[in-house]
Amino acid sequence: MSDERYEDSRLYRIRHSMAHVMAEAMLERFPEAKIAIGPPIEDGFYYDFDLPRPVTDEDLAWVEKRMKKIIGGAHDFIVREVSPDEAREIFKDQPYKIELINDLEAGRVDENGNQIAEAADTITVYTQDTFTDLCRGPHVANTKELNAKAFSIRFKPPAGAYWRGDENREQLTRIYGTAWETPEELKDYLHRLEEAKRRDHRVLGDKLGLFTFSPLVGKGLPLWKPRGAILRDTLERWLRQVQIDHGYDPVVTPHVGNLDLYRTSGHYPYYADSQYNPIQVDDEEFLLKPMNCPHHIMIYKSEMRSYRDLPVRFAEFGTVYRYEQSGELQGLTRVRGFTVDDAHLFVTPDQLLDEFKDVVRLTQYVFDALGLTDFRARVGTRDDGDKWVGDEALWDKATNAIIQACEELGLPHYVEEGEAAFYGPKLDFIFRDVLKREWQLGTVQVDYNLPERFELEYVAPNNVRERPVMIHRAPFGSLERFIGILIEHFDGAFPAWLAPVQVMMIPVADRHFDYADRIAAQLKQHGLRAEVDKGKARIGGKIREAREQRIPWMLIVGDKDVENQTVSLRLRTDEDLGAMSLEAFIALAQRIIDTHSMALQ
Repeated sequence: MSDERYEDSRLYRIRHSMAHVMAEAMLERFPEAKIAIGPPIEDGFYYDFDLPRPVTDEDLAWVEKRMKKIIGGAHDFIVREVSPDEAREIFKDQPYKIELINDLEAGRVDENGNQIAEAADTITVYTQDTFTDLCRGPHVANTKELNAKAFSIRFKPPAGAYWRGDENREQLTRIYGTAWETPEELKDYLHRLEEAKRRDHRVLGDKLGLFTFSPLVGKGLPLWKPRGAILRDTLERWLRQVQIDHGYDPVVTPHVGNLDLYRTSGHYPYYADSQYNPIQVDDEEFLLKPMNCPHHIMIYKSEMRSYRDLPVRFAEFGTVYRYEQSGELQGLTRVRGFTVDDAHLFVTPDQLLDEFKDVVRLTQYVFDALGLTDFRARVGTRDDGDKWVGDEALWDKATNAIIQACEELGLPHYVEEGEAAFYGPKLDFIFRDVLKREWQLGTVQVDYNLPERFELEYVAPNNVRERPVMIHRAPFGSLERFIGILIEHFDGAFPAWLAPVQVMMIPVADRHFDYADRIAAQLKQHGLRAEVDKGKARIGGKIREAREQRIPWMLIVGDKDVENQTVSLRLRTDEDLGAMSLEAFIALAQRIIDTHSMALQ
């Protein structure tokens, strides 16, 4: 995977330019429309419009056809710097642009609504053909660099979008587009979109009986069905043992904490917008736990530590709660209550580098075991704004430690300004799934600030009390989100060791039920998760149902199997391995499961 930043890529310029071309065509279709913003996004672009009427398929077809003509006109993208007054004159009929210009001049936000540090005395505008837009670029030099056969604005329906994301402001119409360098890339992308719809974890989660949601329980609060609970528990048990093997000690903390705990940590009011209102109990205020780290800190602080005790490694599958807007909730990948495979390490400064590298190695081991091998690392650093706390020198020290660890491990990485946690820089693992979509999974953070805030100490060799350094790490992040990603990545066909049901016994007729039950009981004694299909469907229907349920192994038993004390093995990939002894199958299955193999035979 290339380390080139998307913002520096040719595709970014193509898509940014396409957004302007689309806006030009839309204004020709809707001369009275008001334009807002139109940035590139992952895999495409969008533009927000204030339209006099709803947009139709006929409108989009017309706009797409007109865009092709504009592209064919070979128009230069001409950039100019103008004063705020000149910009207001250019956009005098565009109220959304006027608002952005005013904010730019005052130094509040840039043309995309992002915070900037200083007021702008000049503003850049780009013009192609008859269209001029408020924009900082970059763009292609000429529309002839855009491929008229490699874009689409009809792959995704228009959507509503509040101006500046504020639900109290005007609701606009967002038109999405995607653009590529070649028609083949466009075709591949549209195919992946269709495949993503088919693999949607919300659809598969229901089909495979993994989880559900209830409005009576509450939005964003998943309910795990038996098969989903088995899947989740298998992941937890495995990672818990891996952590124990790597020197972690388990801890358990409550779902709420005194508000002063989070005031001390800085999570309150820093994350106030994503937290639930405090709960009054007697004369105290409590908060639903938004983070596990303050609780782990208090366990560390419960006794004096010597340098001989360090590193201290606490691990917990801790449930936390965040207030997400209703419109942002999405299946398991965006929920309000979720479990984090959280661990916090308390180390001496001399131990920091080696411990950080060990954490990265552990994270890589976890990913490798799950077959998640296509990933890169992102070093998140602080920006020039105010969304961080602590001493700048300590931030630099922590950042340098992360970069040094990456270099010594030979881990491909890139630096992203502004992606740090508020208390320290971090290393994120960006995973690309089989559909080439990128997801942020595990994260490791170095933190000098919380030990300072909580006055953590250990006794150094010279009997002087020193501050430990903290490492925050979570290989999965949100367990709910991780499972949602795994469902889509594997299309529900989990590796056999992770599958909720590993073996489906399929008796050919009712007279084979007793034999199937005996076999299933023996499989369970050997640690295999087995069920018996006693439904009324014919044998072909039962095989088809087990395959659709993504069950790794089907053991079909009929008269000959009963007579010979065998089982007939069929894989979910539709391979028929024929009759074998039960002992032979158990040996095969245990070998696959014990080695966490991706194979089925």
